[in-house]
Amino acid sequence: MNVMFEGPAGRIEGLLDGPESPRAAVIFAHPHPLLGGGGTMHTKAVYQGAKGLLRIGCAVLRFNFRGVGSSEGAFDEGVGERGDFTAAVDFMAAKYPGVPLWAAGFSFGSWIALETGSADPRISVLIGIAPPWTREGYSWPNTLESEKPKFFVQGESDEVCAIQDMWAYYAKLKEPKELVVIDGANHLFERQTPEVGEALEELLGDYE
Repeated sequence: MNVMFEGPAGRIEGLLDGPESPRAAVIFAHPHPLLGGGGTMHTKAVYQGAKGLLRIGCAVLRFNFRGVGSSEGAFDEGVGERGDFTAAVDFMAAKYPGVPLWAAGFSFGSWIALETGSADPRISVLIGIAPPWTREGYSWPNTLESEKPKFFVQGESDEVCAIQDMWAYYAKLKEPKELVVIDGANHLFERQTPEVGEALEELLGDYE
């Protein structure tokens, strides 16, 4: 279902799917809109990740950050995008009162989701796909301090966010935490995007 909601820079467009009474309501953020061909809510790994979460009974909101698609505003280097993510959390909290809220994202979107979700008391679970741990301009103070359950999916052959960085930061993160590594997958999980959804099913299918 196509949705529109208000963000700090104007209207934000999104896609909402899932049952009327979901086990969790997930806010799912897309990759960097100016890199790698331009991330959007339609990026394949985001789409397949959302499908995996839908299969385990979640409602999932994918949305375009400011300046992407029909969302108003302009790219803001991750600062304003945190406000966009919070607006998406507000939207899901209002639509599904009393339902657990999970924050998810891919690459740049995982930075926004993890850092914003760690600091938002409404968010109970954090999900990061190929987090850009060591990319210039990215820092992770909230994520590193968070004691919320954290679930990660990483490509073994990621050329942008190296698996060595994933392991180094994973070791620093507080429990509880889990990680699935997809054999041979690059940063965009090319030709392997369905495995992203399968990994999220594996990680969260039995989570309570």
